[in-house]
Amino acid sequence: MKILASVFLLTLIAGCASQGTVNDTTGNLGIEKRNSPGKIYVEMGIAYMREGQDAVALKKLRTALDVDDKNPEAHNVIAILYERLGESELAAKHYDLAAKLDSRDPFIRNARGSFFCKQNQYDQADEEFQKALANPLYPTPWVALTNAGLCAERAGDKEKAEGYYRRALSANNRYSPALFQMAELSFEQDHHLSARAYLERYHGEVAASATSLWLGVRVEQKLGDRQKAVEYKRRLLKEFPDAPEIQALNQSERR
Repeated sequence: MKILASVFLLTLIAGCASQGTVNDTTGNLGIEKRNSPGKIYVEMGIAYMREGQDAVALKKLRTALDVDDKNPEAHNVIAILYERLGESELAAKHYDLAAKLDSRDPFIRNARGSFFCKQNQYDQADEEFQKALANPLYPTPWVALTNAGLCAERAGDKEKAEGYYRRALSANNRYSPALFQMAELSFEQDHHLSARAYLERYHGEVAASATSLWLGVRVEQKLGDRQKAVEYKRRLLKEFPDAPEIQALNQSERR
């Protein structure tokens, strides 16, 4: 189960009304961004991370902070990189700094929530996801909602997880991670027709994976559709011959 983590930027803003102070939940999503001299290095760091060149990415992100240590995006991205490298203390430090510099940035809150979840700090994680969702200008709320669902599952609350996944799909009915999680959850609940429907929608959005094909085998076996089960099995064996799911398939057939 992968917990999604998103990368981007922006900072907090407060609004004042004539009858008192009114909190503005939009942060920098509603205003022009501060032009940081470290921006180009952050962009380079993200590009190198995407290519798997973490050492080069780390150098670029450190340079970004050298030229502007008040850039919340730079702190957020380097935190994500440190998390990837297993440097949890450094990741926590930079997530904290990013949130302090830009407390209403939903991308920072979503990434920080995912980090807390991996540390088994489930309540703190959920608070971060809620803060991300509180920003009415957050363009991809389904990402935080799905991450919140994944975290709820990890914490053992599948009912809460399902609520988050359904909200994610209400916001974006084509979001593949939420579709797959609902397929998997439906299967676990013995709602096999629903599992099939979600899985078919998932395969309509993205290429099949070993995990999704193995789920398809089991769903169709439960529904008694031998032909579909065999087709999923054939694709699994052909497209992912070295996947761990092959061992699970072999074990199931020996029972």
